Amino acid sequence: MKPIASLSLDLDNKWSYMKTHGDAGWESFPTYLDTVVPRSLAFLKERNLKITYFIVGQDAALEKNFDAIRQISEADHEIGNHSFKHEPWLHLYSKDELIAEFERTENALEKAAGKLPIGFRGPGYSLSPTVLEVLAERNYEYDCSTLPTYIAPLARAYYFFKSPEMSDEEREKRKKLFGKFSDGFQPLKPYKWQIGERTLTEIPVTTLPIFKTPIHFSYLLYLATFSELAAKIYFKTALRFCVLNQIAPSLLLHPLDFLDGNDAEELKFFPAMNLAAEKKMELISGFLADFQKYYELQNVRAHARYSIKNSKLKIKKIGDL
Repeated sequence: MKPIASLSLDLDNKWSYMKTHGDAGWESFPTYLDTVVPRSLAFLKERNLKITYFIVGQDAALEKNFDAIRQISEADHEIGNHSFKHEPWLHLYSKDELIAEFERTENALEKAAGKLPIGFRGPGYSLSPTVLEVLAERNYEYDCSTLPTYIAPLARAYYFFKSPEMSDEEREKRKKLFGKFSDGFQPLKPYKWQIGERTLTEIPVTTLPIFKTPIHFSYLLYLATFSELAAKIYFKTALRFCVLNQIAPSLLLHPLDFLDGNDAEELKFFPAMNLAAEKKMELISGFLADFQKYYELQNVRAHARYSIKNSKLKIKKIGDL
């Protein structure tokens, strides 16, 4: 029997990318969910995959997105919490602000999808001890906001380079975007946070063992813009490293993995948006085929429960974050 690994999709909407980038016009909440949701659902259905969609509460609260979000639920994919306002600086939030953020998201998701989330991923991998405390108090089963990589500062520098009009105040909010160098020392295998008398399972977003460079699909597509062969070899190598180190990966998708510059002109500056959407899905299909040679792909909830059942998970204190 193959070990269970997981696949998820962070359903960041057009407005959330524009907001994080500091672009004007995000306040009207422009959306591409009516395009990316049917496209991604059809892709997953063809491959008989059930994954986790991490949904932003603000999108679930808007009637124009109800149909798209309902489609996800009706297709029996897991619904996860991706915050309400999609601000990747949750470490700046007070506990009361976080409670309000979670309540609004949960209420919106229950109304739009008919489901309450039990898993959370912070926007921009944003996390803090207070976030973990609130998750535990609200009976979440797992978090998957950690990205163990050393190159976060480089990713952030590139992001700022591509955002020359961003104000100093906006840059200050984003100074921990994508994490910090020391995050590369975080574990790749699932573990548990000790939060008072409670525990919370952490499912890290998997990076290349030892080297800790990203292996999620947006990164692979970026590599493919230089060399498809190199991207494929890199991913095959990453899978072998995971197998050798007994790591069941948790990998993620983003909406832009299913879109190109013609679908979202405002986001053409993002890496790999010059690749046609059809080409992106062709490449992802090949990556997933390689993935499934070694692992059974399920949603993150199943991955978390499998990890608890089949492994003695290490315990970490939230002060270590």
